[in-house]
Amino acid sequence: MRCFAGSAALALALGATGASADWMEGDPHKMHYPQLPDPNGLDVNNTYYVGLADDWQCSESGPVTDLHVWGSWKGDQVGAIEFVHVAIFDNDLTGAYSKPGTELWHRDFLAGEFIVRDWGTGDQGWYDAVTGDCLEDDHQGIYQYNFYIDPGEALVQTEGEVYWLVVSAKLPLGSTEQFGWKTSMSDQFLDTAVWGEVGPPDPGWQPVTYPGTGEAMDLAFVITPEPDALLLLALGMTLLRRKS
Repeated sequence: MRCFAGSAALALALGATGASADWMEGDPHKMHYPQLPDPNGLDVNNTYYVGLADDWQCSESGPVTDLHVWGSWKGDQVGAIEFVHVAIFDNDLTGAYSKPGTELWHRDFLAGEFIVRDWGTGDQGWYDAVTGDCLEDDHQGIYQYNFYIDPGEALVQTEGEVYWLVVSAKLPLGSTEQFGWKTSMSDQFLDTAVWGEVGPPDPGWQPVTYPGTGEAMDLAFVITPEPDALLLLALGMTLLRRKS
C-alpha cells in the first residue's frame, strides 16, 4: 500500500470457515451497509489515548449488542491489549464537518471480554493521523475484533438515525506495539472519519483523510443483529429450504 493512494477494492485472502462469534461477508447487518476492510489499505493508529470514530446510519431499531471491527498491528508486532474502549455518540452536524456529539454509551472491554480471529492478509500501510507519519508496506496480518453487549446494558438505536462508533485500544504501560483501525474499501458514507483524544470532555475531533490526497476515509466495521435474531433467521432459512 502506497501512502498517497486511496483505498482499493482488491482481493482479500479469507479463511474458509467462520465461528458463531464471527461476522462473515454476506451475514446480516443493521447499518447502512457493512464497511468491509481494505486488504491493501491503511491502518490508522488507534492506540490509547488516540481515539478514532466513524459514523453509521441505523437500518433496524433495537439494542446495539454486536459490534465487529477490523484492525492490524504496526509492523505485524502483535501486542497484548489491556482493554478496548468502545463508545457510541450521536451525530453533531455543527461546523464544517460532522463528528461525534454527545456520548450515549460506552464500555471498556477487558482482555477476555472480546473475541479476536484471523481475517486474512494483504499489503498494508500504517498511518498516524496525529503526527502525519505514513509507512508503506508495513504489515500483512488482518484481524476481526468481535464485541458483544448484554441487551439490558446496550444502547437502543433508532432506524434512520446516524451514530458514531468510537474505538481506542489500551495497551499495558511500557508497551511499544501499536494497534490500528483498518480503512474500509466500501463506498464512502457521509463525512470522513475523525480522530480525537479519548478522555477529555472535548476530544477535539479532527478529520482523518488519506495522506497526500486528502480523500475522505471510512473505517472498517459492522453493526449486526443480536445473536437470537441471527439464530431465528438461520432457522427460517432452513425451514424455507425444506419446504422447497
